[in-house]
Amino acid sequence: MSNLHLPNGTTNTVHATGGGVGEHVSFHMFFDSWMVEQNYQLQELVSATKEWGGRSDVVEQVVHHYEHYYKTKSMWAKKDILSMFSPTWTSSLEKAFMWVGGWRPTTAFHLLYSKCGLQLEAALEDYHHLPSGLNTGDLGDLSHSQMVRVDELHKSTLREEKMITEKLAKKQETIADSSMVRLTTELMVHMEEHDQQVVVDAALASKENGLVRVLQMADDLRLKTLKELILILSPIQGAYFLIAAAELHLKIHEWGKNRDASRKRRRHHYTTTTTTTANK
Repeated sequence: MSNLHLPNGTTNTVHATGGGVGEHVSFHMFFDSWMVEQNYQLQELVSATKEWGGRSDVVEQVVHHYEHYYKTKSMWAKKDILSMFSPTWTSSLEKAFMWVGGWRPTTAFHLLYSKCGLQLEAALEDYHHLPSGLNTGDLGDLSHSQMVRVDELHKSTLREEKMITEKLAKKQETIADSSMVRLTTELMVHMEEHDQQVVVDAALASKENGLVRVLQMADDLRLKTLKELILILSPIQGAYFLIAAAELHLKIHEWGKNRDASRKRRRHHYTTTTTTTANK
């Protein structure tokens, strides 16, 4: 269990790898705590790669951390599925690149290919200085058999991703089905406002439950993709991949928050300037 300091200065106690989250803790608070822990684990991974001695335990801890995230997310999705598709805990930048409430599973392969290329490029530059030639042990050192397995996994993940996308599309189309259109007719006009809300909530409940199932399928695929990629890689390669994933996630979150804050300041400045000018 870790005492994690949140951005607002409060301290929240959560289980970092396998425990639950109290009812009083919002998912937003949990997410902020999880990100703090991810940053801590990133430092652990970096240290492990510098003094590697078969330390697969740190890789396992990080995978457990992801498992805990999706387990908690699933719990909260059943309570408020709509917030998972329009999360307040992510920036506008992150929302723009979301797929079914999270990162697109096939992004993991593009991340792997990019990091593989960068580390191979670095190894080629240092070729004459490496005692074992190009045998670096990192992602630039993937074997042919590993690449074949990664390619097979990529193709199967792409198929599952497409299937989930189609399921989401069908769920979204139900917003205009006959049951919903009926609610917009004059039949509702003669009902009390409270009764109208009851009818609308009942009609939307089944649609929200459908979204919960689609989100769980997407999150299951995200986690499965991550775990199967780690199995293909050697322990130290897995550590390098998790480092790249954490760095990308943390930086995009940071950049997005900074851009949102900058836009908010510009809007405030514009509003203030406009109001001042109008009052002159």
